[in-house]
Amino acid sequence: MAEQVVIERVAKVYPGGNLALDDLSLAVEPGTFLVLLGPSGSGKTTLLRCIAGIERTTSGRITIGEALVADSQSHVPPERRGLSMVFQDYALWPHLVALDNVAFALRRHGLRRSECRREAAAMLERVGLGALAYRYPGQLSGGEQQRVALARALVAQMGLVLCDEPLSNLDADLRERVRVEISALIRATGATTVYITHDQAEAFALADRVGVLEQGKLVQLGRPEEIYTAPASAFVARFTGLAGELTVRVLGRVGSNGEVEVTAPLHRMAGSLRAQTTIPDPLPEHALLTIRPTAVELCAPDRDEHHVLGSVADVGFRDRGYEHAVDIAGAARVNNVLAPFRAERGETVGLRFDPAGCLLFPLAGSS
Repeated sequence: MAEQVVIERVAKVYPGGNLALDDLSLAVEPGTFLVLLGPSGSGKTTLLRCIAGIERTTSGRITIGEALVADSQSHVPPERRGLSMVFQDYALWPHLVALDNVAFALRRHGLRRSECRREAAAMLERVGLGALAYRYPGQLSGGEQQRVALARALVAQMGLVLCDEPLSNLDADLRERVRVEISALIRATGATTVYITHDQAEAFALADRVGVLEQGKLVQLGRPEEIYTAPASAFVARFTGLAGELTVRVLGRVGSNGEVEVTAPLHRMAGSLRAQTTIPDPLPEHALLTIRPTAVELCAPDRDEHHVLGSVADVGFRDRGYEHAVDIAGAARVNNVLAPFRAERGETVGLRFDPAGCLLFPLAGSS
C-alpha cells in the first residue's frame, strides 16, 4: 500500500552550525513519484536521509502513512519505517550472490529461506537478471548491480521507495536504459517514491512532481512542465536549463497574458522582444532575460527576422543537428543553439528568440 509522506517545518543543523535544511515543509501523496532536484549542497540528500531515518532532524516533524517517525522527542530507526532504499553505490553484500542479496530484504518478514529465495528469483526475472542470479556483485557490471539493488528494494513490497541518485555511477547509454526500468518497475508496484538527482533531464523524465531545493529550502514544487515553463526564480530557471541570459531594458506590458516588451541596451537588439514574467507592477527599468534552449533559432544575419547578432564561438555535431555556442559582443554567450545546418566558428549569425521560452526576472539585488 502506497504511503503518504508529510514533512513539517523540518530543519537539520550539522555540528559547526551548517544549516542543511531550513524550515522545509512538503507533502507527498500516496503513489506519487516525486523527484527532488538541486545542486550539490542544496539539501536533497540530507532530506532523503532524514525521511529514511539515517539522519536525525534538528526540529520539525516527519510522518509516513499514519506513523510519526521523527519529531523533537522521537526518532524511529530506518528498519521500522516501512520503506526500501536504492543507493547510489548499490550497497550490495559482496559475499552474497545476487539471489541472496535480494532475498535478504525478505528475512525481516519471517519467511522461510526457500520462500525468500523463490520470491527473490521471481523479482530478478522481472529486472532481467534471472540468468545471473548466482553471480556475486563483483562479477556483475554497474548496471547489473543497480538492477539487483532495485530488485532488493522492490521485492519487500514496501509502500515507500527512496532512491539516492541511483544512476549517477552509470555511463550515459546505460543510465537511460536503467532509468526506464526504474520508472516502469516502481510504478508497477504503486509505491510512493522519493528520488533525488542533480540532473534536470532525468528529473523531468521520471517525475510526477518535481521539488527544487536551494540552500536547504524548497523553492518550487510542481509538475515537470510547470517547473520548466514557469520557474519561480532565476535560480530555478538556470538549474533546469538555459541557453543564456541578457540584461535588458523593460519597455512595458503588452497584451493581457502577462507578457512584457524588452530591448537590450547598447543597440545589441534589433527592435524589441516579448518575454514572459511574473514580476508585479511597478515593473523595473532593467531586468534579467533568461532564454531556454528551445527558444533560440539560428538565422541569417542580413534578414530582418533576427533579434541579436553574434559570432559563432563553437559548433559540434549532435544527433539532432549542429549545436552552436554564439557570443553576443559585450553581452553574453548563448549555448545549445541547435540548427539543421552548420555555421562555422567566427561566422556572424543572427539569433531569433521565441517569447514562449524567454523568461524575465528581477536583477540580483533588486527589490
